[in-house]
Amino acid sequence: MGWGKTGELGGRRWLTWSNDEWNRAAALCAGQLPLVWLAWWFAMEAGRDDYDQGGGFLGIVCVSPVLPLLGVLHATVQIMPAAALVHLRPRTARGPEWSWHLAGSALIGTGWSALGCALWGWPVADTLPWFAGVGVLPVLVLARLRGRPWGSWGVWLRSAGVSFVLFVVCGVSAASLAGHYKPPELSAGQLVGDWHGTDGGVLRLTPDGRAELTRVPAHNDVDEDGDFTLCDGTGTWTREGGSDLRDTDRDGVLVRLDGECGQETYWTIGGTERDPELFVLFGDPDAGELRVMTRR
Repeated sequence: MGWGKTGELGGRRWLTWSNDEWNRAAALCAGQLPLVWLAWWFAMEAGRDDYDQGGGFLGIVCVSPVLPLLGVLHATVQIMPAAALVHLRPRTARGPEWSWHLAGSALIGTGWSALGCALWGWPVADTLPWFAGVGVLPVLVLARLRGRPWGSWGVWLRSAGVSFVLFVVCGVSAASLAGHYKPPELSAGQLVGDWHGTDGGVLRLTPDGRAELTRVPAHNDVDEDGDFTLCDGTGTWTREGGSDLRDTDRDGVLVRLDGECGQETYWTIGGTERDPELFVLFGDPDAGELRVMTRR
């Protein structure tokens, strides 16, 4: 049937697939990964605060050397097993082979999604569309390539070339659309209150400009190890406009402690008008530790 080979072993039916089909599937899976990454990044980041990090959609460049291996893995655990399942359909079943292959791929993707939920608690509603969807393009293109005399390297080179062009074109558009974020404009009065961190820290800003800190991160002194330390105590706070000295053009809150714990720390205003946030990125701007505080 073109998808693989069938035979008999010990009186039982067994299923394999040809090396040519498997190689093409691996090339297509590897070629679509940058586009899958871009789609995921856009779905997660479009219109949201990037916390002054930016450039997240280029993260796929860092793992580009292992894309062929990931393509082989994807083809081996989803695309080609689904091709083998085509042989198990009832002989009276009608319809093109690619539709059965597509259904098998979606079924296997559902199984991987369920496994992720059982082992790591991944929500099925979020993972199922991705696990099932990543098999669509390889299956459809495989059907189009049947009978074409492309060599082993030819399909890899074509897949890589098309993937690169589409990633650049779609990436520029996605970055432009995803960058349309405007932080909320909060007055000093709107900043007053308790701000909570995910690790239990609390930053209390009072109307008279005083600050009370409980396990709140602050920049370390230059002669101390690490990028920040968790501080308890009191201090002062002021609302500040963006400054080039702080490498941001966004407004924020400057917190100064009375004691010797940490240096003054600039908490940038983020989030939305309805759900405002204060954040600071400690360490390397590209790979530092992000701390976010929210209202509760």
